[in-house]
Amino acid sequence: MENAARRAALEALERCRREGAWSAACLDAVQKKYALERRDAALTARLCLGVLQNSAYCDYYIGLYSARRTDSLQPRLLDVLRLGTYQLLFLDKIPARAAVNECVALCRSAGMERASGLVNAVLRRIAENREQLPEIPGEGTADWLSRRYSHPLWLVERLLREHEYAFTEAFLKANNEVPGLTIQVNTRKVPAEDYERALSRARIAFREWPELPGCLELEGGAVTALPGYEEGLFYVQDRAARCAVEAAGAASGMRVLDACAAPGGKSFAAAIAMGDEGSILSCDIHEKKLRLIESGAERLGLRSIRTQACDAREVLPASHKAFDLVIADVPCSGLGVIRKRPEIREKKESEIAGLPAVQSEILQALSACVKRGGTLLYSTCTVLQAENAEIIEDFLSRNPDFAPEDFRIGPVRSQGGCYTFWPHIDGTDGFFAAKLKRKE
Repeated sequence: MENAARRAALEALERCRREGAWSAACLDAVQKKYALERRDAALTARLCLGVLQNSAYCDYYIGLYSARRTDSLQPRLLDVLRLGTYQLLFLDKIPARAAVNECVALCRSAGMERASGLVNAVLRRIAENREQLPEIPGEGTADWLSRRYSHPLWLVERLLREHEYAFTEAFLKANNEVPGLTIQVNTRKVPAEDYERALSRARIAFREWPELPGCLELEGGAVTALPGYEEGLFYVQDRAARCAVEAAGAASGMRVLDACAAPGGKSFAAAIAMGDEGSILSCDIHEKKLRLIESGAERLGLRSIRTQACDAREVLPASHKAFDLVIADVPCSGLGVIRKRPEIREKKESEIAGLPAVQSEILQALSACVKRGGTLLYSTCTVLQAENAEIIEDFLSRNPDFAPEDFRIGPVRSQGGCYTFWPHIDGTDGFFAAKLKRKE
């Protein structure tokens, strides 16, 4: 059935390119279409994500051993070549001959019979040389990093302006690793220890994070197939986002506003931390996204959450200084979650240029909702200073009634109330959190 997995991976790549859809949604669709067993579904996901993570790297060697330029190849043919190249260069357990032959067969079954000779020739040459591949030229430059780790040159150059070369390379490398699946146990329904025993009985390996009880990292797989999904015994949330909510200090009886809340992870974390005692208003500008929050809260059995559609930049008069805690998880470039959503690396710099202005506007508007002595949590899933530290510096310069408040959670220690999570340092998504306190 391995070639069914390759056909599914090829179709997922084509859907990502044609529809501009998230890889996760495309993978889910093709895995259902082909009715793949767990092993083949895992291979499909590995192939699709691996190609998206390493496309520029694969293209370099395809171009090196092909008589035709990669940009002259039809996209579907290039996808087949990338699938073969990725298998040859990254998946040691797949024999080279099998990888080549299966991709030639895939090329034919995809209606590209005339190109099968090209696929065979290019992949055989890569297979013959994979133990002694020529080095990509220009090591030590932004161009080399961009090609070696398949990230856009503009992003690499920007990171190098903000960080040292070794730091930037480590971040890019971490973005190409296979991400785990982090879940949070719903301790309103089950003690963390009991759920861990349920995972062990199901022979599902996991890693605990002692500083966050009930925060578990798994190897991956279908979320809905995990023990207790229907019963609402857990929800999916990265450790960095959970840390941010913990830092905010949600407590029983509080009145909380979670702006830009979909799909609801921070609202769920706050409700559990509050013992489901108090009230949480979860808002999003898109009404259809509110249904995700509502269905999630219902599955988890959380009654303190209600939803409302609104633009975070337009605060209602009734919300003025009405909340003990305001969570501002603002729209951002998403460059911190590239390892989970590799298609994000296709973004152009011009697409994110206007985000800081929007982020500042949202933060300013939401600050009016915070009570005296209350907390304002600003967060993003990106790592660019223009969307993070610079936003906070500008806000504090214009709002002297707010001050940063440091926090500590296990090894995480903020400076000036701010902390940036990095995948190569913290083992989490790239994520930024800032805790601000309104003065009494």
